[in-house]
Amino acid sequence: MQLFFQMKKEYRIKKNEEFQRIIKEGKSKAGKYFVVYSTDALENHDRIGISVGKRNGNAVIRNKIKRQVRMMLQEICGFNTGKDYIVIVRKYYNPSNYDNNKKDLSAVYNSVYNRQGQTFVKEN
Repeated sequence: MQLFFQMKKEYRIKKNEEFQRIIKEGKSKAGKYFVVYSTDALENHDRIGISVGKRNGNAVIRNKIKRQVRMMLQEICGFNTGKDYIVIVRKYYNPSNYDNNKKDLSAVYNSVYNRQGQTFVKEN
């Protein structure tokens, strides 16, 4: 699973069609700073897509937010679930408050995960 955390192309969702499919077919849960969509993976491994809108700031700020979200996901998620995930960052996200953002993402992710009738245990 180490390859996932390097965010190689095979573990990313980049195409608009894939984003739209997951949003349309998937289950979702919203928090104060994030919306997470999840559906069954088409590949034999998990994939993730991160979306940050222009309301969050200019390109430099949006890229910083994406880096932070990737780090949060590395710390809280195991990604051995056989699912595809889309994480949408809401406009209320504050890049300078990492810990509160991480708590919200963790709560939303666990809520989506538990909704599917599974229990999440991160493997180290």
